[in-house]
Amino acid sequence: MIHVPSPRVQRGVSMIEVLVAVLIFTVGLIGLGGLLITATKSNASAYVRTQVTFLANNMADRMRANSVGLWNADYDSAAYPISDDMPVCDSTAGCTPAQVALRDQVAWSQQLKDSLPAVGKTTIKCVQAGNPPPTSMYEKRPPYSGSCTMTITWAERGLTGGDDKVAAGNLQSFTWVFQP
Repeated sequence: MIHVPSPRVQRGVSMIEVLVAVLIFTVGLIGLGGLLITATKSNASAYVRTQVTFLANNMADRMRANSVGLWNADYDSAAYPISDDMPVCDSTAGCTPAQVALRDQVAWSQQLKDSLPAVGKTTIKCVQAGNPPPTSMYEKRPPYSGSCTMTITWAERGLTGGDDKVAAGNLQSFTWVFQP
């Protein structure tokens, strides 16, 4: 008996199977693209948060270095970033603690503007402990007997209202209570 192949026998891949395989591959690539976009956004957000932490530590170090200015509440402000001019100090007498504090505030404000996408309200408020405040310069040396609260607010890139206006619902905030 001779076996004659029937014309209905399949000998290859049909066009429908190829199209289904291409469709599955395309859906996988779209999912991979979405994952890549999410990872990039998360990476950018983590970078900005790292910058905020660095800037907060930077200002805390500036405050520790100028203990008299800290005791005199020269760093307390709710108006950051400050756009004043850098004070010019006398080359023979040097800067007063208030001038050093103002220089620190102006320099730090410029760092805030340069490092963060859209700076919102930033504040520093220091509260002395219940002890009476020191009267002489020698009593105003470290450590500061109190705590400071620093709040830095910003909007993530792409979440601003345009023209660097910060949309109220899109603000991120970093609050740090520390002892300088």
